[in-house]
Amino acid sequence: MRPEFVDFHCHLDLYPDLEGAIAECEARQTATLAVTTTPKAFPRNRQLASNSEFVRVGLGIHPQLVAERAHELNLFEQLLPETRYVGEVGLDAGPHHYRSFDQQREVFRSILCLCARAGDKILSVHSVRSAKHVLDLVEEHLPADRGKVVLHWFTGTVSEVRRGVQLGCYFSVNERMLSSQKGRRILCEIPDDRLLTETDGPFVERSGRPVGPGDVKPALGEAAKIKNIGIENLQDRVLKNLRDILKVSSAKDQ
Repeated sequence: MRPEFVDFHCHLDLYPDLEGAIAECEARQTATLAVTTTPKAFPRNRQLASNSEFVRVGLGIHPQLVAERAHELNLFEQLLPETRYVGEVGLDAGPHHYRSFDQQREVFRSILCLCARAGDKILSVHSVRSAKHVLDLVEEHLPADRGKVVLHWFTGTVSEVRRGVQLGCYFSVNERMLSSQKGRRILCEIPDDRLLTETDGPFVERSGRPVGPGDVKPALGEAAKIKNIGIENLQDRVLKNLRDILKVSSAKDQ
């Protein structure tokens, strides 16, 4: 069965019921990337999603957890052959995490090198207050023919959006991002053929409650409105973008 929607960044295991969250994505027919925040979380996510038609699981080390979890990089390397998907990874230079920024850079550099060596990995990348550093590291360590980067909830500058496009990056947007003037401006700079949708659930809320897993319709509708595109046309475009990412090489979708 073909998906109807794309949620390329969702923390399914941070909802109260992981199995229920997977079932919601199935019911919505949403192709969902279930990102993880630590390598230790990956095996359970992968096991519970093993029979899912629409959910794939990313292997991650969240930059906000690097200070506590950098030692799991060895486990990350061991588990990497088990999946094509990597996330959530990246950098965070926000005030609560800046003290670990040098360590984050080393971990992210290592992840990019491992992915480049393996080839055909698809990464969902965090870049809070660190877009230039993320793009520098991607350019240096992950050539476009060795993997694909999707910049999640991107908050960099317009020129950094353009640089990301030149490097072959895609961008995933959510409804909260598109509620801000800056987010709408960034969306306008993203070419239609580099755009994906996401929920970033349960961190994004609607009416005081976390958005549901795979519930990207509001983000899709807002993006279509901002870009002055019919919602069904944009829905088809996002689905085609996902197919384009997945067929980068002939490797089997794991």
